[in-house]
Amino acid sequence: MEISLLHNIFLFKGKKFQDLKDLNIYSYPNDIININDKNLVNLIITGHDQANLNNKDKKDKYLSISNLDLNKKSNHYKIDKPVAQIINDLNIYTSCINGKIIIGLIFDKEDNPYDYKEIFEELLSELLNNGTVYSFDDEIEIENLLISMFIDIRRYGDEIIEKPPKIVYNYQQELFIKVFLFGIDEVGKTSLVRRIKTGEFNDNFFAPTRKFNIEYIEKQEKGVLAFWDMPGQQNFRKKWLIGLQDSNIIVFMIDIANQIRFEESKKEFWNIVNRDDLSGIPLLIVGNKTDLIKSSEKSRENQLEKLKEELFDFFNFKNINNRDWALLFTSVKTKYNIDAVIQNIFNLVAS
Repeated sequence: MEISLLHNIFLFKGKKFQDLKDLNIYSYPNDIININDKNLVNLIITGHDQANLNNKDKKDKYLSISNLDLNKKSNHYKIDKPVAQIINDLNIYTSCINGKIIIGLIFDKEDNPYDYKEIFEELLSELLNNGTVYSFDDEIEIENLLISMFIDIRRYGDEIIEKPPKIVYNYQQELFIKVFLFGIDEVGKTSLVRRIKTGEFNDNFFAPTRKFNIEYIEKQEKGVLAFWDMPGQQNFRKKWLIGLQDSNIIVFMIDIANQIRFEESKKEFWNIVNRDDLSGIPLLIVGNKTDLIKSSEKSRENQLEKLKEELFDFFNFKNINNRDWALLFTSVKTKYNIDAVIQNIFNLVAS
């Protein structure tokens, strides 16, 4: 299934745009634009320059950013109107901040960038001038700015902009389910989505995920699952609330073999579940990595049942109310109960 959506967001920052050796490029979630591709970088800069960058000095093709200290937090940023460009088969939509920084979006070829003009401008204004003041000297703050914009624009394209369907359903009633998948880092969230979508698992495939991702998975005669897979590192957890909006079900994942981090996991769980605006949304709790529990096949079920009781006590699951919910043990590595995850999602949403 193919859906036209935002693929990437990037930001250029340096002393002079034409001096590529001093140009820093930040890209999320993938490094589509690389400093080594000098031709592409120059085309993006000069293409935007022709429209907006050199309004003050028509003689200078490039603008130096040496006259403005971007390392200091500013109370106000000047944000130029976005410019659409097709470069090297990439559908690019760029804006300029204070005439010194380029921030750009990369869409599917069939997307119309101007459909996103309003949301692009609103988010830049809100994030830079009306909300948290970002420092462009701090890589973490730049990364947070990009991920915030990526999530909001991706959701806008997914839920607001009408697109012709690109999938033929083999059932009469179409069911589209947004699955919000969260949990602390290294519990196996991205591996779960990959296992469900491709059937594959690789021990060395994933480093801890540092990006937000949406995967669409069609289950014949049931519907389409849109997995919103959220990075679990501390720096990214405040972004969970952005992705949570309009979810049909919440899936919380725990690494049952890493009890040292249970307290941290418990805190993040209740921070989400206790929100009033999420009341009534069904919940699936997935205890992953049963393959790391050493036991014989005969004693495994008894051991899991005992572990279930321990999880109930430690996480206070008995206090979950105002929603349908279930607890399921899995091993993404061995594919244990992976089909049951899908079935539980559909059952809980249907109930």
